[in-house]
Amino acid sequence: MGTSQNAVQIQIWTVLIGILLLKYIQKKVIYKWNLSNLVSFIRMNIFVKIDFWQWANDPFIKKKTPDKNGQFSVF
Repeated sequence: MGTSQNAVQIQIWTVLIGILLLKYIQKKVIYKWNLSNLVSFIRMNIFVKIDFWQWANDPFIKKKTPDKNGQFSVF
């Protein structure tokens, strides 16, 4: 990280754009996220291959019900 005036301005603009994107996500989804929780959950799931908007609207895995034989499906 640089300390020149230009480097500091770039860092400030980058943070502002990042916060703006996170606030957009927070306002667009149905689930009522706190900004700090949203950031933490995104950091934990950044490399997970999931539908982002579906996850952001319903972040918690619901219990699957077993089939008629009492077995849970893997897929």
